[in-house]
Amino acid sequence: MTAHIDDALDPRAFRRALGNFATGITIVTAALPDGNKVGVTANSFNSVSLDPPLVLWSIDKRSASYSTFEQASHFAINVLAADQINLSNQFARAQEDKFAGVIHECGLGGAPLLNDCAARFQCEQYQQVDGGDHWIMIGKVVAFDDCGRAPLLYHQGAYSMVLPYPRLQKKEQCCATSSNMQGRLRHNVFYLLTQALRSYQTRYQPKQLSSGLRTSEARMLMVLENDAELDMDRLLTEVAMPAREIEEAEENLRRKGMVANTENGYRLTPMGVEQAEMLWDIAEKQQDEVLGEFSEEEVEVLRKVLRRIIELT
Repeated sequence: MTAHIDDALDPRAFRRALGNFATGITIVTAALPDGNKVGVTANSFNSVSLDPPLVLWSIDKRSASYSTFEQASHFAINVLAADQINLSNQFARAQEDKFAGVIHECGLGGAPLLNDCAARFQCEQYQQVDGGDHWIMIGKVVAFDDCGRAPLLYHQGAYSMVLPYPRLQKKEQCCATSSNMQGRLRHNVFYLLTQALRSYQTRYQPKQLSSGLRTSEARMLMVLENDAELDMDRLLTEVAMPAREIEEAEENLRRKGMVANTENGYRLTPMGVEQAEMLWDIAEKQQDEVLGEFSEEEVEVLRKVLRRIIELT
């Protein structure tokens, strides 16, 4: 390990060292009464105080958006979900209209609120602090939305996503299955199937949710692979979730540009295909991990039995 003790720090080395601290990614937005609105991608967001509820972020003093943030009465912190990389890139680049094609709503003070985020915080301007080559903007949170989606992360100059720590996951799994099956339960097929499903989901679902998609959205993308065009009735059968959840998932995915509606039903867009491939990769790795100790013959027998049970319905 090399210690850098120098009055003139190497900016690149300093940036690389800071990159070891993984952060979330936000898009901070604001607007003025004349309709001018701005948005910048920032990973400097942090909490300051619970009483009063304060948060901060910082903006480069050279930023063309700074004057709007300085004058605006409010700003909004949109914490991005794991599937919003394209949105992060769009607001990170200098362009005439960053909001082009971006569906959003008007928040307090006119600050744009983005859809499908992990969380959103609407803030009153509270204090501005000089922070070297940046201005530190402190806001008082007056409203917030907790959407419960897995966040998009940034680490060492690359996008990342959250996954449960393996040791903690194994510990939780151990605790969840610590009771021994007694007596007739050991021979009851329904009980064994439900317990097996719970055990499988305990390890698989957090990995799937790390994509930033809800379970219904992930299932819909995986069902629509290979250019399948399914109508709502087929989707209800294949996804096996209530109609309300499927309709909400379809609306969200269509808004994100991952699903398109055709005369024959719903199909994946190129962006949807990319997302579906990532989900299938997660699913296949989990399957290999869980079934790795069984022979190919045993796994095939399991598949055959499950398919026969499904056909009975």
